[in-house]
Amino acid sequence: MKFDTPATTNPIDQLKVVGQPLNRIDGPLKTTGTARYAYEWHDAARNAAYGYVVGAGIAKGRIAAIDTDAAHRAPGVLAIVTAANAGTLGKGRFNNARLLGGPEVQHYHQAIALVVAETFEQARAAAQLVRVRYERERGSFDLAASRDGATRPKSGVPESARGDFPGAFAAAPVQLDATYSTPDQAHAMMEPHASMASWNGDQLTVWTSNQMIDWSRGDLAQTLGVPKENVRLISPFIGGGFGGKLFVRADAVLAALGARAVRRPVKVALTRPLIFNNTPHRPATIQRIRLGAGRDGRLTAIGHESWSGDIDGVKPENAVQQTRLLYAGAHRMTALRLSALDLPEGNAMRAPGEAPGMMALEIAMDEMAGKLGLDPVEFRVRNDTQVDPEKPERPFSQRRLVDCLRIGAERFGWQGRATRPGAVRDGQWLVGMGVAAAFRNNQVAKSGARVRLDKRGMVTVETDMTDIGTGSYTIIAQTAAEMLGLPIDKVIVRLGDSAFPVSSGSGGQWGGNSSTAGVYAACVKLREAIATQAGLDAATAVFENGRVRAGGSTGGSTGGRAVPLASVAARGDIVAEDTIEFGDLTRRYQQSTFGAHFVEVGVDADTCEIRVRRMLAVCAAGRILNPKSARSQVIGAMTMGVGAALMEELAVDKRLGCFINHDLAGYEVPVHADIGPQEVVFLDETDPMSSPMKAKGVGELGICGVGAAIANAVFNATGVRVRDYPVTLDKLLGRMPDLSA
Repeated sequence: MKFDTPATTNPIDQLKVVGQPLNRIDGPLKTTGTARYAYEWHDAARNAAYGYVVGAGIAKGRIAAIDTDAAHRAPGVLAIVTAANAGTLGKGRFNNARLLGGPEVQHYHQAIALVVAETFEQARAAAQLVRVRYERERGSFDLAASRDGATRPKSGVPESARGDFPGAFAAAPVQLDATYSTPDQAHAMMEPHASMASWNGDQLTVWTSNQMIDWSRGDLAQTLGVPKENVRLISPFIGGGFGGKLFVRADAVLAALGARAVRRPVKVALTRPLIFNNTPHRPATIQRIRLGAGRDGRLTAIGHESWSGDIDGVKPENAVQQTRLLYAGAHRMTALRLSALDLPEGNAMRAPGEAPGMMALEIAMDEMAGKLGLDPVEFRVRNDTQVDPEKPERPFSQRRLVDCLRIGAERFGWQGRATRPGAVRDGQWLVGMGVAAAFRNNQVAKSGARVRLDKRGMVTVETDMTDIGTGSYTIIAQTAAEMLGLPIDKVIVRLGDSAFPVSSGSGGQWGGNSSTAGVYAACVKLREAIATQAGLDAATAVFENGRVRAGGSTGGSTGGRAVPLASVAARGDIVAEDTIEFGDLTRRYQQSTFGAHFVEVGVDADTCEIRVRRMLAVCAAGRILNPKSARSQVIGAMTMGVGAALMEELAVDKRLGCFINHDLAGYEVPVHADIGPQEVVFLDETDPMSSPMKAKGVGELGICGVGAAIANAVFNATGVRVRDYPVTLDKLLGRMPDLSA
């Protein structure tokens, strides 16, 4: 199905199942421990051996020698895989560093060996006996130190310009020129990167924790040098990904190599230090923002430059992309600069680009509002735009940022905010409120599905879409149920298998909308096949209450009879398959999601401890397919935003080139005690330009702007402006207001 014209009325608009706050259909499996994750397919790959990864002990250089003799002699050891005996390995499209290093070492903890043994404990013990002699080389590990040598990225959109930014900024009566920084951050998902591999002749099956089945199937095949059709990936449940599992990682490649070496299934799970240093992370940024405005509070000049680093200078963190679209201003420029750093790979983490970009931009907007003497909400409203600021001929398909700000301000009690920082106390606590806009582009991706009606009247949906804790199973079931007039318990959903039609996969906030649109397309074909089998006009057939009938009062050829779906499929299953393909609507209309975050914090007047007291997110993200699971996504994103604002920071050892706090003890993330009440409001809207579902993504919108809202609240509470994240108490001590008077 080609989606190249705006959606009109269709069966989804009935909203009998879609749009309802239904419980997740996979919930009972999760809560009873019977949902099987990648490491747990014991019956599918019996007699599995265990692999333990040896990570490089240097960040840059070469392996001069590896002594594996003692490890080979250790109890239970079956094989040791290194670059010397793994055979020729390719490099996939989606990973920047090689997944098995040697003799060159590209980053700290790059996998350089896999020890395979009968038990995990034996493999781990033997791995400690592997002796490696390195030839260390000098590396670059400090973004700030490398900033002056950063260059324009080779790919992507490194810069944009409209009008005369330098002239307009210099002439602006009110100016802001400030620099902000965000640190390296880790995904810190609960389930580790884990895989289990088994060969049957030249056919490889890998059970793996991965968000994008087809991408990773292709990359794994390319890395191993085998035909893609010989590789099957299975990933029905994923215990958190946040972008860290978008691409095939070392665990999958090494499990396959280990299984080939010992000729039996092999399981590999990365330890926490390897997850932090071997897999991708969100790279640090340094961002300079310049804003110029008239006395009327209207922006005339907007400039945003960002510096980030990546291994071999492959890919920048696009922290300026929201600035190109969020606010009006005739004269504007954005630019990206990239340093080649010898740290582990920097890549996608929840809302890549916008999350760290808005941590800077929305503080800058707060600072500018202060310079202008304007309320921060009013300042943002005053600079709204309904068209792409860089291409004014291109309108937004939907843009309700102002509604989000105004509704949020009223609901949060923004009118009670003190305009003078440090003016509100609650016992020992200084109390402040902060606001930030939320923005994330809406993306869509080609997505396919297969649907089958059987003689029981049950519908089975198959697609390689994944569920990373987001509720994919449920919204896909709701889509099929709505299209075929069934209750949701009459729908079976099977996900995460490369044997199924290729879907959009889960990532970039595109998964829910795109994958359900693919199911919609397949269900349109199934409806046609069912109606034809029942002798009805497919164009007017009505599906409801588990039956199909002709449209209109007379019922056409069936005389108004409603035919049970089960009886239509009595002679055999009716199967349909289709793919949604998106046309040029995304080019003709700017498609984005919007929101507003409001936060209240308390800051201890003596210790500077920061506590988040309450949070509100107001979101405009098209049709919400399931308000219950969507709310869970947003409050989870808000929680991640608290972590980014107040505690999360991968500490770089600038001598050794590694992240030293590489576990969940040293890398702090929020816990329940850190989070106060959270409220989420979804605006009632649909976007017919986006898909037949008229939905958009929402899972990443919830993190965009939260960090800045918290930093702005801390300023409102204390009068201390912190521009370098995370906002920790040491950055407040010595700068707090004198409260003795």
